[in-house]
Amino acid sequence: MLVFFSFTLRAQDNPDLPERPNPPRLVNDLVGILQPQEREQLERKLVAYNDSASTQITIVIVKTTDPYPIGDYAFQIGRKWGVGQKDKNNGLVICWATQTRKVFIATGYGLEGAIPDAIAKRIISETIAPAFKQEQYYAGLDAATTEIIKRARGEYKAEPKADDDGNGWIIWLILGFIILAIIFRNRGGGGSGYGRGGGFAPVFFPTTFSGWGSSSGGGGGDSGGGFGGFGGGSFGGGGAGGDY
Repeated sequence: MLVFFSFTLRAQDNPDLPERPNPPRLVNDLVGILQPQEREQLERKLVAYNDSASTQITIVIVKTTDPYPIGDYAFQIGRKWGVGQKDKNNGLVICWATQTRKVFIATGYGLEGAIPDAIAKRIISETIAPAFKQEQYYAGLDAATTEIIKRARGEYKAEPKADDDGNGWIIWLILGFIILAIIFRNRGGGGSGYGRGGGFAPVFFPTTFSGWGSSSGGGGGDSGGGFGGFGGGSFGGGGAGGDY
């Protein structure tokens, strides 16, 4: 225990740990082993999942983690960068050391139930390692992240975005007015009016509705605008590693 504690402190002070990426990215290929289009495809995939489920999966590729074990290195990256949401700790780090041919999946506290150690080990041995042995690096990472997403989906949902214009109450007010108008009209027998002309008084919809509709479209645009940043998640000791 003392040895591990001492070791952890050294890792926290390790200047060789990569700094949090700026601008923020979920796919961090510090070796350049992936093709640019492969990095972008993985990035879009993980950003879309983060936007829809709030779970953050980051890939960190380095040459070596020596003199530190890759597991401790991955945990320290997760803590230093704050992968996952602060109050949910739903982050996951896939750390790959190309020179030593080692891979480790570190799970935040909140994902240890969805991705237990045995599953993390299996993903590496049955999905990542076979692809990496054939130098199919993108295919291995793509398949692994797909499996992780499938297993973690439903564990957390993204927090609904706040209404930036603050006009949400107007929508409910208009809907309530429409319902009341219909009720009074029906009670009037249909022929007598809710207005002077004997007909149903027209209801005018303010521009709030058009803004509401465009807001929905704008939400999709946000997911295409890139990763907004890590949420301050924390890591314990969940995860597993392997080589190829």
